[in-house]
Amino acid sequence: MNTYGKNSFIWIGPTPRVNISNPEDVKDVFAKYEDFQKPVTNPLAKLLVTGLANYEGEKWAKHRKIINPAFHSEKLKRMLPAFHQSCSEMIEEWESLASKEGSCELDVWPYLQNLTADVISRTAFGSSYEEGRKIFQLLKDQAQLTIKTIQSVYIPGWRFLPTRMNKRMKEIDKEIKGSLMGIINKREEAIRVGEATKDDLLGILMESNLKEIRENGNTKNVGMSIEDVIEECKLFYFAGQETTSVLLVWTLVLLGQNQDWQARARDEVLQVFGSNKPDFDGLSHLKVVTMILLEVLRLYPAVVVLSRAIHKNTRLGKLSLPAGVQVSLNTLLVHHDKELWGEDAKEFKPERFSEGISKATKNKFKYFPFGGGPRICIGQNFAMVEAKLALALILQHFAFELSPSYAHAPSAVITLQPQFGAHIILHKR
Repeated sequence: MNTYGKNSFIWIGPTPRVNISNPEDVKDVFAKYEDFQKPVTNPLAKLLVTGLANYEGEKWAKHRKIINPAFHSEKLKRMLPAFHQSCSEMIEEWESLASKEGSCELDVWPYLQNLTADVISRTAFGSSYEEGRKIFQLLKDQAQLTIKTIQSVYIPGWRFLPTRMNKRMKEIDKEIKGSLMGIINKREEAIRVGEATKDDLLGILMESNLKEIRENGNTKNVGMSIEDVIEECKLFYFAGQETTSVLLVWTLVLLGQNQDWQARARDEVLQVFGSNKPDFDGLSHLKVVTMILLEVLRLYPAVVVLSRAIHKNTRLGKLSLPAGVQVSLNTLLVHHDKELWGEDAKEFKPERFSEGISKATKNKFKYFPFGGGPRICIGQNFAMVEAKLALALILQHFAFELSPSYAHAPSAVITLQPQFGAHIILHKR
């Protein structure tokens, strides 16, 4: 873009992909989601996850409607004890590691990944939480294999050959589906004998699905099939686990570097909660913590680029795009653009968000860590509540700074991760 300008394009194999960074054009791409659709992925990648994020048209609208109730604030409020339990277990582990000297050095990145996987296991499957963890370990293995297949040259028909990797991917897929099927069947049985549905994601999803079927009659395309429910559970794990752990790790890195903001955030947490357990209503009063999280999402968005494909000749702002072209929305570049954000665009300045997002962006569409338009991330409130709670608990129990051994190397592996971990020195408070 430095060489060829903001509307330059690159080749992704045989497909041209146009860079879009003008806020008005970005907004249009998100708004006209029927013209700008998700690109078709490598068929083997579909073994990993499909679900709401990858559907188009009627199927997308139907799934969005059924899943929506799971993320209403009333439901999130009921999930808070599960969030709290997972966070408390991590804090206790850190405290025992720091107990002798009162401080310790730790790579917090694997702990935060475990924390968010734990939260997802509890909130998705409730009492079947242990089974949930097993499924997620299998999904993690599947993700690593998928990345390998995406990075190798795609040969049509190769996926049908009984190579060691293809066989393993199909085995994992079968195992995951079998485990999820077992959990779902138990739930269906419980609903059948009149037990109240659980407040976890699976329970809410099944309840909403049943309601949809009852209201519209049990015709062919109403509601979700068992396979659909399985795919949504897999997607919830992926989308929810990776993104929140990434948000938390960069938050700790930036607060480790910016002690003044860490102190301000801690003062606010102690003012709102003291040493008490953070509650749902209190979390919404954490103004400084919210500003910090919004600024972290600006500097280190979990997904650094979003791509869309067009299937007919389309106009976008001043551009005329032929069918078959993809557009690339560079979240990272737009969030760091000095023309849009000012000379301090690359600096950590949470005060930008002191009066909310629309004031910070001057009502321009230049901030989209969760995407935008009708397809904006359905789980963004879930992620923000989880991140606020985890950060509040960490600040109540520890002061922390970056270790001299920390090496700053953000690396995009599906999400933007710290390549060499996040080494931090924790001090018990």
